[in-house]
Amino acid sequence: MKCLLCESFSLLHICPTCQELYLTPKIYKRKILNNIEVISFYKYNEIKELLHTKHTDLGFYIYKILAKLSFTKFAKEFDIDEKIVSIGIDDHIENGYSHTAILNNSLKSKNIKPLYNKLRAKNRISYAGKTKEFRILNPRDFKLNEFDNNHIILVDDIITTGSTLSQAIQILESSNKKVIFCLTLSDVSFE
Repeated sequence: MKCLLCESFSLLHICPTCQELYLTPKIYKRKILNNIEVISFYKYNEIKELLHTKHTDLGFYIYKILAKLSFTKFAKEFDIDEKIVSIGIDDHIENGYSHTAILNNSLKSKNIKPLYNKLRAKNRISYAGKTKEFRILNPRDFKLNEFDNNHIILVDDIITTGSTLSQAIQILESSNKKVIFCLTLSDVSFE
């Protein structure tokens, strides 16, 4: 097959050279609701076309590569004395896989245990390209499936206005859960 970026022959959808040249993650931080930190690894415009593959079968492979380069590397370097859990935002299966579940699964390490099917949106409306006002008027209406752990990392692919993560934080806090921080692949605000 050919690398999606340079079109040279590769056994991967994005060759190792292009991964190193174009997909080396950096750390971008911002704070949202209750001063909770959101850590992102890419500027949205840097990987926009790759992120949009989540709506296709190809997205499974692209998200695995992005997750390995960023989330897996982060999990290996993350050091904390207690065991915590990570939860993907609305990790329902679409196109045969869940992009947030792929990201969440890549955090599996000695200190982080990924949980699945814990935070699902009852409102399935898409926020893609929508205004902050639209997002406020059409909340995700998350349903929380109970679990024992109280310290959580929230996982999503993109942060735009922060409304999805804020809604998730609110539902978790209303169940006496503490969100330590959030992780996303990309942040739109760093453009």
